[in-house]
Amino acid sequence: MKSSLEELHAFITVVDTGSIVAAADKLQQTASGVSRSLNRLEGKLGVTLLERTTRKMKLTQEGMLFVDKVRRILADLNHAEDLLLQSDSDTAGLIRLDSATPFVLHVLVPLMHEFRAMYPNIEIELQSNDQVIDLLQHKTDIAFRFGTLSDSSLHSKLVCTSRLYIVASPDYLAEHGTPITAQDLLSHATLGFTKPAHLNTWPLAIDGKRITVKPVLKASNGETVRQLVLQGHGIACLSEFMVWRDIQAGRLVALFENEIETHIQHIHAVYYQQEHLPKRMRLFIDFLVEKLQGGHLMSAPTP
Repeated sequence: MKSSLEELHAFITVVDTGSIVAAADKLQQTASGVSRSLNRLEGKLGVTLLERTTRKMKLTQEGMLFVDKVRRILADLNHAEDLLLQSDSDTAGLIRLDSATPFVLHVLVPLMHEFRAMYPNIEIELQSNDQVIDLLQHKTDIAFRFGTLSDSSLHSKLVCTSRLYIVASPDYLAEHGTPITAQDLLSHATLGFTKPAHLNTWPLAIDGKRITVKPVLKASNGETVRQLVLQGHGIACLSEFMVWRDIQAGRLVALFENEIETHIQHIHAVYYQQEHLPKRMRLFIDFLVEKLQGGHLMSAPTP
């Protein structure tokens, strides 16, 4: 299209108001600016659209043909914008989500029913990867990352925080005794992760240095470790969102609460930066922030 929207708006506003000065006032521009827009439009089209004198102006024959077309173009544009900005209940489309298995099971899955009831036309695709993925390669819209973010090409929003707990089952403690100090932990069976290695360094110190445990059983994801703890295989360090409800129900016991260094994990929604974030993605992220920062982690049912 040769003509710009600014020029078309200026032309229609001049026609509707009857003068360049009145059009400038309505558009909150200078009269000279509106005049330049009109001159550029006529120059691009190679015709005179408005005959202008010091006292009045009127549409030329070409202008009368053009004005109706322009009105339809602008009306169609306004309609298209309205479709994109329509009510939330009409929002539709697919959101591909990715996170570590425990976050999917303990946080995202319990919220799906409520979100889909609010936005039934939004489709959700859940993927579980326990390692950091490339969003483009995996065709992912939003991923959830824990801790410090390193990829500067991604935009992020904090959705919640979650502290770490050191936990064991009542059956394990009944059989092996309850460790009271960090030193006592060295004589117990610990459970941990195959990778990354830092997950086996716990927020508990001996002589000022954090303990790095040597697990008797390792797993690649936190949900497997949680199941091992629940079945009495040993002691583990897991995120609050995974074990809080187990602790409240008596299925797990929180240990070293007087010695543990409170370590807060920051959990972010990450996505590639876009000039205009799709509405369905914005709605989902805002929904999560409202729910998770409002105490969902402490109230949702345990999977």
